[in-house]
Amino acid sequence: MTEVGNAYGEGLYDLAKSEGLTDEILGQITALDESFRQEPDFLRLLQSANLSKQERCQIVEDSFRGKVHDYVLNFLKILTEKNYARHFSDCTAAYRRHYNLDNDILVVTAITAVALTQEQSGKLSQKLSAITGKKIDLCNRVEPGILGGVRLDYDGKRLDDTVSHRLEAIGAMLKNTVL
Repeated sequence: MTEVGNAYGEGLYDLAKSEGLTDEILGQITALDESFRQEPDFLRLLQSANLSKQERCQIVEDSFRGKVHDYVLNFLKILTEKNYARHFSDCTAAYRRHYNLDNDILVVTAITAVALTQEQSGKLSQKLSAITGKKIDLCNRVEPGILGGVRLDYDGKRLDDTVSHRLEAIGAMLKNTVL
């Protein structure tokens, strides 16, 4: 995450929080971030040296006026004016981090060999919530190479109970065994 992303994302979050708009703004910037990931040329356009700042801001105005909250619109204009549009994704990540902290949400990635069912995801979320005391935002990533089990990545920690991890541990133990 960039310094620009942190500073601007935190600034937008503080404004949204003071106005009681954190949920609405989060939804809008998340949707925009996903759109920009799908169409990266739009952000490149907002940084084009061939257009003046006024022309680039007018593109933002024409594209988003009436479709997003004025704070989000003005935020996009500020990023465009400062030539920081490329940092939008980092701004969104910083905003989300502050939102999650304020709302006791823990983002957990469950890595499994096959996709978790809805029921499995629900049970895992409930168990993690009971352990951590936080609301769990669980996402599942499939990596067939782990063979089975689950690896949980959250808050800079990793809990690995996968078959591949166990096999590695057995292999290391056998390597160190003197016969």
